[in-house]
Amino acid sequence: MSRVLIVEDEERIASFVRKGLTASGFTATVVGTGGEAVDYAVTGGFDLMLLDLGLPDTDGFDVLRRVRALGVDIPVVILTARDGVRDTVTGLEIGADDYVTKPFRFEELLARVRLRMRTERPGALTVLEAGGLSLDLRTRRVSVDGSATDLTAREFALLELLMRHPGQVLTRQQMLSHVWGYDHDPGSNVVDVFVRTLRRKVGQDRIMTVRGMGYRLDG
Repeated sequence: MSRVLIVEDEERIASFVRKGLTASGFTATVVGTGGEAVDYAVTGGFDLMLLDLGLPDTDGFDVLRRVRALGVDIPVVILTARDGVRDTVTGLEIGADDYVTKPFRFEELLARVRLRMRTERPGALTVLEAGGLSLDLRTRRVSVDGSATDLTAREFALLELLMRHPGQVLTRQQMLSHVWGYDHDPGSNVVDVFVRTLRRKVGQDRIMTVRGMGYRLDG
């Protein structure tokens, strides 16, 4: 399941976009500041960023520059109320992939999102390897010590998140946010349920429980 990071401080627009993307089969996470946008983007847990330029703490262009400087290569679609050619050119020159001018129809935004996700980026990582596991990001299959296993969409998203951070403890809230978005109750045991199913497929000793904190993939 593809994950979209929505960087938008206007609650009405953020909710509208998130609900539309969720209904269209995406997992959407919303943040409202540039600082949060950078923190979330560098995790590697997203497939595309929708970036508003008018953020409360910084300009969206600064966020884009910081994200690209840190080597984050996900597609970025700018959301902007600015219709000047100069702003459009600036965004594309510093690393944006596309832009949508407000107000917009959701159908147009969805088409741009799908187009940019289909466009393969040069040098994009297609296989993750950690802890004796090999995860193919194209086929969404995991190889366990050389034996291929199929995953459900949620299992794939959860395992990808863990494999992008081997040896690092991820909290349940982080997993909920990246894999399920913000629609799920933080008190839910859905993460624990999916970790159990993953363990049955990749091995009980690969995903470790860190009591009081979360889970860790041993590399």
